[in-house]
Amino acid sequence: SLPAKLINGGIAGLIGVTCVFPIDLAKTRLQNQQNGQRMYTSMSDCLIKTIRSEGYFGMYRGAAVNLTLVTPEKAIKLAANDFFRHHLSKDGKKLTLLREMLAGCGAGTCQVIVTTPMEMLKIQLQDAGRIAAQKKLMAAQAQLSSSSVVGAAEPAVETRTTAMQITRELLRSKGITGLYKGLGATLLRDVPFSIVYFPLFANLNKLGQKDPNVKAPFYVSFLSGCVAGSTAAVAVNPCDVIKTRLQSLQRGVNEDTYSGILDCTKKIWQKEGPMAFLKGAYCRALVIAPLFGIAQVVYFIGIAEFLLDMLPKHRA
Repeated sequence: SLPAKLINGGIAGLIGVTCVFPIDLAKTRLQNQQNGQRMYTSMSDCLIKTIRSEGYFGMYRGAAVNLTLVTPEKAIKLAANDFFRHHLSKDGKKLTLLREMLAGCGAGTCQVIVTTPMEMLKIQLQDAGRIAAQKKLMAAQAQLSSSSVVGAAEPAVETRTTAMQITRELLRSKGITGLYKGLGATLLRDVPFSIVYFPLFANLNKLGQKDPNVKAPFYVSFLSGCVAGSTAAVAVNPCDVIKTRLQSLQRGVNEDTYSGILDCTKKIWQKEGPMAFLKGAYCRALVIAPLFGIAQVVYFIGIAEFLLDMLPKHRA
């Protein structure tokens, strides 16, 4: 049932995000740093420096936004894919690869309604620590170089903003479109991701089914979700880098700003080289693999069906 699908998708998203959010934070910070202003050399270096400067919970900056909106986002994505697969099938016959890709395309298009504002807010909160650390480092260097000057300025203290403050400011200054900045880049990432992910998952999952009418074991669904998710994540990583850069409202010192997808692509290619489009790719694979593995296990086990079935019995 649709309610069960929505609940399953939501539970899957909550569990997955809680497990992998620190890696996602590292991905965002690695993707946003530009040549000449590098704060981190790797995922582990980013996480260690984040803990040292912001504490353990610094790795979960922006998690509240994700946990709030990931339920409708994952629910829409998984339910929409099922919906399109059902309507594209002919008399219950096996879907062709093209139809599976079309179903994935439809799912990816539907999910951006929630994904774009969620990513927009999450990125601001995730990257704020990097920008603050960069400013403190530059202020400390300036203070050191002018140590002979009496009364040198102290490094600025970061003023933390919340998702609600960012939302109110965007709505006040730009209206609802402010929350949908980077919509085109989000579509450019999520539609190809779903086109690759859903058919690949469905076919890998079928390999573990002994009978077409019986669900595959949970470990097969988990491994299929991991493999399909990481493959699709790496495939669309260049689009994710562009999306992250376009949605970042605050920039570090001497960092480029971008007017659109083409301008961003051109500047990254010219100033940072083609390898810059793979920034954070392994982080993204590490995030997406367990996230979608967990999502598919929860979704296919059908926790919601069990809970919904128990409700009438409990009332009785």
